[in-house]
Amino acid sequence: MASTLFRNIQTVPLLLYPSAFFRRKNGALYCTIKSSSSSVTQTQTATQEKQQDPQIRVSTQTQTKTIDKLIKDYEAIIGIETHVQLSTLTKAFCGCPYNYGAQPNTSICPVCMGLPGALPVLNSKVIEFAVKLGLALNCKLSLNSKFDRKQYFYPDLPKGYQISQFDIPIATNGYVDLDLPVEFGGGHRRFGITRVHMEEDAGKLLHSGNGSYSQEIIYFLCFYYFTFIFLNVISRYCCLHDLFIGPLWIVGKGVDLNRAGVPLLEIVSEPDMRNGIEAAEYAAEIQRVVRYLGISNGNMQEGSLRCDVNVSIRPIGQAEFGTKVEIKNLNSFSSVNRAIDYEISRQVLLHSQGQGSSIVQETRLWEEGSQKTITMRKKEGLSDYRYFPEPDLPEVIVKKEYVDSIQNSLPELPEMKRRRYESMGLSMQDVLFLANDINVAEFFDATIAKGADVKLAANWIMGDIAAYMKNEKVSINDIKLKPQELAELIASIKGGTISGKIGKEIVDPAEIEKMVDKVLSENPKQLEQFRAGKTKIQGFFAGQVMKISKGKANPGLLNKILQQKLNATS
Repeated sequence: MASTLFRNIQTVPLLLYPSAFFRRKNGALYCTIKSSSSSVTQTQTATQEKQQDPQIRVSTQTQTKTIDKLIKDYEAIIGIETHVQLSTLTKAFCGCPYNYGAQPNTSICPVCMGLPGALPVLNSKVIEFAVKLGLALNCKLSLNSKFDRKQYFYPDLPKGYQISQFDIPIATNGYVDLDLPVEFGGGHRRFGITRVHMEEDAGKLLHSGNGSYSQEIIYFLCFYYFTFIFLNVISRYCCLHDLFIGPLWIVGKGVDLNRAGVPLLEIVSEPDMRNGIEAAEYAAEIQRVVRYLGISNGNMQEGSLRCDVNVSIRPIGQAEFGTKVEIKNLNSFSSVNRAIDYEISRQVLLHSQGQGSSIVQETRLWEEGSQKTITMRKKEGLSDYRYFPEPDLPEVIVKKEYVDSIQNSLPELPEMKRRRYESMGLSMQDVLFLANDINVAEFFDATIAKGADVKLAANWIMGDIAAYMKNEKVSINDIKLKPQELAELIASIKGGTISGKIGKEIVDPAEIEKMVDKVLSENPKQLEQFRAGKTKIQGFFAGQVMKISKGKANPGLLNKILQQKLNATS
């Protein structure tokens, strides 16, 4: 490993010419170790992958048919490790806040930078959120648990170890229930949860744009040489504060430690899934649960919910599991589905050609562009992590009264909501749509609480309102139509006061708003009179809008929008 890291380092005596390893740019110090460009590295990886995978000289269509035929003789075994980033105000073991998208290294301190002598202090919210999730996933809680050190080397891990939980996690032996979408065959599924444990996140590598310098090696040399040698020298001439911010100056833009120390909950599933669709739906259900609980925003594009998938195959009827392969870099639920389907096909093809022994326990990367997995690194075993109890943190002791209070405060979870909607007579398609988003579910519940017909309310939300939100790229909380107004509209349609067609024409707040803007701009004199205090003239504006809409504008919605506009201009 050492020879690989230092193969391209210029052979200049370090103690005589320390500047040979560093260059100054924009006031920051950077390491200038030459390495092959990222594009070359990616090309080499792709070439190696081509050498490893069997070459099938058949058309794509023929190959697909061959694989589909072969897959019938094998069973896929799939498990998922899901990392959920918690929405706490501060990090897990220090007082630093975390804001996604902030400038690199602007939210760090000696604790999350891993400086010697800095001690962690546990954020109590992490325990509360862990207990909430454990209960929501029907787990058995450990009233006495502890933290452990998981030791491994990676450039974005400043301490050289991660504070996690090993043999006594906060929650174990749970399950999650879900319903598969109708278009995928439908049906109810229950997937086991092996454990839920608390841990901290690592930092984030920032790769150079031109690819001429390896940021990983920059971080390696800077932290493990410069911090402990050069910084000790300059500390004789600097104050203690300078000593603390030194590593930030060293790191520059090679690694961003803002995310280091952010609290995570890792959810490890049982290997109960058998295809990509089931795995993707399981991950989506975990996202729904954490959003319903309010413990995370669950946004995959921000890294708030990350899934590592473990895939193996075995001949049907065989009890023993095959060799497990881990897949990373899955940024959407559709990626989870496609990556698993590809990996199953890859392993089946190797088995069918007598190359099953070439499937090794490794971590593979999903490439969205090429729609395939490639080798990333060999997978570590438990012994490689050298776990031992975290000496700087006490045991986590949770009282039963504390657990009971959290249990009583839990909201109605997605599975409970689906069963309730199903009991109302709604179709499974309606049930899945309404319960998928907690805000949509709350809007629906509020509408029927005002007396609206259940099926009509569901149709309106799934039809015209959903179409409007998609076109305008807004959430249901952003539309101006309120549950009370929708309930009144549905009642008017059901009672025969207005037709459904008219109802659909007048429910669009954006359309009414355009009419109001037009009337106000065409009647500046009346607008001046209103500003002067003649508030009764509001009826004039309302009448003009009703004239333009040919009486189709909803009076309640019209008056609300008109009042907002008049107050904003007065």
